[in-house]
This record gives sequence, C-alpha cells and structure tokens, in this order.
Amino acid sequence: MYQQHYGFREKPFSLLPDPDFLFLTKQHRMALTMLEYSLASQSGFTVISGEIGAGKTTLIRKLLRDIEPDITVGLLNNNQGADVEQLLRWIMFAFDLDFNGKGHVELYDIFVHFLINEYGEGRRCILIVDEAQQLGLELLEQIRLLSNINSDTHLLLQIILVGQPELRDILRDPKLEQFAQRIAVDFHLKSLSCSEVIQYIQHRLFIAGGDPGLFSNAASSLIWKHSRGIPRLVNVLCEKVLVYGFSEQTQSISEVLVQEVIDDHAMSLAPVQETIQETMGELNIRMASENIR
Repeated sequence: MYQQHYGFREKPFSLLPDPDFLFLTKQHRMALTMLEYSLASQSGFTVISGEIGAGKTTLIRKLLRDIEPDITVGLLNNNQGADVEQLLRWIMFAFDLDFNGKGHVELYDIFVHFLINEYGEGRRCILIVDEAQQLGLELLEQIRLLSNINSDTHLLLQIILVGQPELRDILRDPKLEQFAQRIAVDFHLKSLSCSEVIQYIQHRLFIAGGDPGLFSNAASSLIWKHSRGIPRLVNVLCEKVLVYGFSEQTQSISEVLVQEVIDDHAMSLAPVQETIQETMGELNIRMASENIR
C-alpha cells in the first residue's frame, strides 16, 4: 500500500520482534551487553525487565540469532495459568523433549539426564522465560529449584527471566530471598526519550529502505509525546500516520498530519494513553520509593 509510495522494501513499523530493526539506544545496548555477559560468564540467573513494548523480546531475538552453536536454548513464552507439573511440561516442550504420559518425578528425571547429556557433549543449556511475571511466587520458586541441578563446579542450566516491571516487584518478596541472591545480572529497560524516539523512527525508516528524514523532527516529537516513548506504541502510531500520508499522497510526514491521525483516532488512542499514564505513574512511584530506600 504505502510501501511503494515511500520507497520501502518492507514495512518499517511492523510489531513483529525483528532483530534487523533493533535500535540500540544506550540502555538497549547495555541490556544486550549484560545478556551477552551473562552467557560468557555462565551466570546462573539473569533478569531483564521493562515496560510493555519496551523492546525486551526483540533483544532476546537478537541474542538468539547470534548465539554460539554450543548452546542449547529452550524458550518458554506461554506460562500463564500453569501449575508446578504443567510448568515442567512447558519446559520440556521448550527443549523439544518428550513429556507425554509421564508423571512429575519421571519428567524431572528425564530433564536432569538431558542436561547431563548436553553437558557431556560440550553444550550448555539456557532456559529463557518470557513474560516471567506471570509465573508468580510459587512457580518462580520452582524455577529456582531447577537451578539446584547445577553443582558447585558444573553449570548445567542457565536461566534468563524476561518480564514486565511486576517481575521486579515479585522478586523483591521476602519469600524469594534465596532466588534474589542468585541473580547475577539484572537490567531494567525504561521508555525512550524524545531524542531517542526521533532516532528510532529514522533508524527504522532507513532499515526498511526509505528516507530517514521522511518524518520531520516535530512530527516525531509529537509521536513521542503521545506514545510516551514506548517503542511498540511508536510503531502503532507511525503505521497509522504512513497510511494517512499515502492516502493524502504526501511526500513527507509533518506534525500536522500526525495530529490529524491523533484527532481522528482519539477514541482508540484514549485507552492507550490512559494505560501509558498509569504505567508512567507506577514507574515514578517505584523510582521515588527506590530513592527513599
């Protein structure tokens, strides 16, 4: 539709977590470095958190694409509503292990032997749990118990938890003190600044084969204001703006056009804005609380 009009090879603001489009702000670069460090140092537990749509999954996709061939990865991204036994089945599924018709003890035994065999063949195993805030106290404790498979000298399983800010709150619970003590790497992604959003938009336009200057700085600044710097919401708004630009056959994206989109979609954007304001409010409260402590 608008791709040919603006000379794109592909859609610049797709919501899919494509590592090719990853824009490494200072904090995203640091988060990626911390992830790479956790692999290199064989850290037992790593925690990456961030607001909804902050780019956590894209970072993980980037990590997976560049990961060494001697690492076996299990990616768990569907854990909502799981109990203890279901969690182990999901983990078995993540590592492509047979779990059908087996009880919890047998499942655990199979998993332990799998880790030992992988280690014996010179491969490390990494379990990545996305949306880890959904696990809650009980299942996070079960995840910790899995780390007991490791001996003092041999690391058989590394665990990376990725989740929304609630994950950090859960891990602060006194009941998970032993868990928290084992976290070697912890990084929290915040929303983007106005200048970062301007660069983010330019970056994605360039990667898609278009003109990085298609959006004026004023237009990008207005997008930052209404998205509060959350990359996923920037993508949603930019996509609508490009459709409008194509419809009106504009050669550039102005602040006026962005405002037109915002005005026309006030009803659909209002709930998004309320969610963003709540998120930012909660973030400010947490930051203030941390400063007091």
